[in-house]
Formats: sequence, structure tokens, C-alpha cells
Amino acid sequence: MARYVIKRILMLIPMLLIVIFIVSFIMNLTPSDPGTLILGERATKEAVRELNDRLGYNDPFLVRYVRYVANALRGDLGNSWKNDAPVIQEITRRFPATLTLAVGAIVIGLTVGMTLGILSAVKQYSALDVTGTAFAMTLASFPGFWIGMMLIILFALKLRWLPSFGVGSLKHYILPWFTTSCSFGASMLRMTRTSMLESIRMDYIRTARAKGQTERLVILRHALRNALLPVVTILGMSFGGLLGGTVTIETVFSIPGVGSLIIEAIRMKDVPVVVGATVTLAACFTLLMLLVDILYAFIDPRIRARYVRY
Repeated sequence: MARYVIKRILMLIPMLLIVIFIVSFIMNLTPSDPGTLILGERATKEAVRELNDRLGYNDPFLVRYVRYVANALRGDLGNSWKNDAPVIQEITRRFPATLTLAVGAIVIGLTVGMTLGILSAVKQYSALDVTGTAFAMTLASFPGFWIGMMLIILFALKLRWLPSFGVGSLKHYILPWFTTSCSFGASMLRMTRTSMLESIRMDYIRTARAKGQTERLVILRHALRNALLPVVTILGMSFGGLLGGTVTIETVFSIPGVGSLIIEAIRMKDVPVVVGATVTLAACFTLLMLLVDILYAFIDPRIRARYVRY
């Protein structure tokens, strides 16, 4: 098992190298340079050229790429062209807001989605099943920014119960949490329902019932455990996606997270911030998928046995 984990961690290196190369190459195509961004449009060409030479911007792309990778291995993601602050410092300052938003949305979506999914599967074709499935499809059809604006109008402007922007307290996260969890919760409901229906029809479920075990024990211990594999996959992918895909929600609710940092950096053509933040999110996503693979081994004994033989 340890050997498998080490192998997967080593696989992070080529993946991150590819991410750095792609993002750097795309940003290299944009008509911008640090000299003009730092000194302004009114700076002389000589001053701009001198600053670009000092920062190494005029070097060939591959030379800058290798230099960036070497610095990144030492934990140095460069400095922002906008304010000359270390990129790692900017990411560290913004990451807690994004993490809080993603974790809250995952908890709400997982709790509601899995609960309704299990009940829908157990009570197939009942009023609860039809209502829950229709509700999930309805939520999944609405874009997140529209749901966020409707919640702001209702709970912030009309009822004045909750704040509509900022991150001053946990109350500021309630509307963003529910907005972000709508689509994820709907996906969890449908995935849980489908997986549970497949598990319930298996022979071992009929055997467990024939042995006289209670229906609750059959569902929770036998059916749910085997239905968790695809659910865990969706959970890991969704969590990683939420870390980097909450740009819209952060914009609607004015949350200073990593997603909004990337958007601001793209607008300012601040290449070091764009590359550094994107690489950080890519590393987080890959580590989450590694965690999902490890969880597989604890959920399914057959997978754990295969790891041991490996």
C-alpha cells in the first residue's frame, strides 16, 4: 500500500510540469510584459527593456520555463508583477476563503444529496423518489450565478437575514454555501440513487435479508458500503473542482478567494500569479484524487487485497 501511494505521489511531478508548461505557454502568447505592467504605459522603452532584462522576461520561453520549475521546487513561485508581493503569500492569503467555501458546500451537498439518494432508492417510484429526483434535476438546470442572485434578493435584500458579500463571519458563507452545494447535491442524489439501486438488486442483499437481518442493517452495512465507490469518486472530483471552480460564486458574493485571484491576475496579465495559483489548485486536485484511491482500499476489501499483492 505504501509503495502504491509513493508511486502515485511521484506521478504528480510530470502532471504538474505539464500544467506549468501549458499555462505558461498560453500566458506567453498574451501581449504583456512585466516592465510595462510595473512601470506603466508612460515609461520609456529603455526603462521597460531594462526591467524586463533584469527580470529575465526577454529570455527564450523554454529558459524561463526551466527557471520557473527550478524555483518552484524550492517553494518559490515568483513575485507578482502587479505589487511585487510573493505569489505564495497571495495564494496563502486567499486560499482559506476558497477552502471554507468548498468544504461547506461539500458538507451540505453530501448530507442532503446522499440522504435523499438513499431514501429515493429504498422507496423507489414513491412520491419521495419522484419529488426528490425532479427537485435535483431542477436545481442542476439552473446556473449557479442565477441561484446566488435569487438568494441575495430574497435573504439579503428583502428579508435582511444574511449579508450578501464579504467574508467577515460564518454568516457571510451561508448563501455561498447553499448556492455552491445546489448542483453538487443534485449530482450526489442521482449518483447515490443509481448506485444504491444496483446494490439493492444484488444477490448478497437477498441473502442478507434471508438470514433475518433488519432492513436498516441491510441498507446501511451491505448496500450502502458497496454503493460508495462511485459516490466517493464524484465526491473527490467535485471537491477538487470546487477549489478551482468557484470563480463565479466568489464573484457574485465578492469573496476574496483563489478563483477571484486568478481572474484578477488574468485581467491584469499578472503571469506569475496566474501560473502559481493554477499550479497550486492542480496539485490540490491531484492529491484529492490520490486520497480517493486510498479510500477505495478501505471501502472495498478486494481493492485492498490487490494493493497488498502489489
